[in-house]
Amino acid sequence: MSTRTQAVSKERTMRPTAAGIIRWTGVAAMVAGLIFAGIQPIHPPDFLSSVTTSTWAIFLSLKTAMSILFVLGIAGLYARQVEKAGWLGLIGFLMLSLFWSLSTAYIFAEAFILPVLATEAPRYVESFLGMFNGFPGEINLGALPVIYGVLGLLYMLGGLLFGIATFRAGILPRWPAALLAVAATATPLAALLPHTIQRLAGMPVGFALAWLGFALWSERRAHAVHPVPGTTSPSLRHSGAE
Repeated sequence: MSTRTQAVSKERTMRPTAAGIIRWTGVAAMVAGLIFAGIQPIHPPDFLSSVTTSTWAIFLSLKTAMSILFVLGIAGLYARQVEKAGWLGLIGFLMLSLFWSLSTAYIFAEAFILPVLATEAPRYVESFLGMFNGFPGEINLGALPVIYGVLGLLYMLGGLLFGIATFRAGILPRWPAALLAVAATATPLAALLPHTIQRLAGMPVGFALAWLGFALWSERRAHAVHPVPGTTSPSLRHSGAE
């Protein structure tokens, strides 16, 4: 093989492709899902006393990164099956994307703004945390509680519709798709549980998205027909996901 041919071959190998980018978004979904599931049992309490601790700083910084990874991961999961997911998949994708995008703003505030205000404006911090712990504070937060309430609907309906669409598309594994749909639908039942264990209801959703992300990342394209240079007939060559 000539030097020029080797250079061209190397350039094509290194060049990013749509399939390669989509595949690596599976890693984002997998990591985000594992973080989401893993932090639920050990998340620090949503109370003023936790906000200034190093544990809070670590967990909320991790959650901020998790939310961003979820936005990327869900986009990749949808892109992989966009042609078969239909309108149901599109609506579910938009709902989940909006949920994680808006959640990032709330989590960022918890991670980097509340600790600064904890000493100077503790009542505001308690009111902000009241959206999560079920103990509303005295400060009027304007539209923040309303938007947070809408997030719950986006999470539930988005997970349900995206799970159903993924199951019907049949491109990614159906078991995690079904788990996502069922777990998201059952989310309102968590309100019947004590606050200390309500977070555990999020673990199945995290595992489902991590499973789908792993499937996307580890996926290999089916054999495709490619013509071999110098021959007149095509031959089968394995085409892997980039």
